Amino acid sequence: THCGWNSVLEAVCEGVPMVAWPLYAEQRLNRVIMVEDMKVALAVNEDKDGFVSGTELEDRVRELMDSDKGKEIRQRVFKMKIGAKKARAEGGSSLVAFERLVHLWKEKKLHRYLMCYLIIGERIKIRFN
Repeated sequence: THCGWNSVLEAVCEGVPMVAWPLYAEQRLNRVIMVEDMKVALAVNEDKDGFVSGTELEDRVRELMDSDKGKEIRQRVFKMKIGAKKARAEGGSSLVAFERLVHLWKEKKLHRYLMCYLIIGERIKIRFN
């Protein structure tokens, strides 16, 4: 994966382990999170010019599929798939947050919330009467 956040989310939601090969910008930070924190990917090694050889790519794919470390990554991303499914299910944290966002849009309170956030720089909770 190029480590774009949408690609990472799609892979995690489907339980797909990843070989991380970022191109630019936030993708490099995403790789660090994926490899070191989430432990759902292996990083490719680039040379000083950013080039990744075919051999390096093959080695990372084989490591992901055939090694103990790869097995741990595959197991971890499978567990995350289950967690992501629960988050998207009825009453799950992701669905609840999305429904709240839609409610804010419908009530036209989102604009006020965002303006307060931008002006004050801190979270302001909106009370629903």
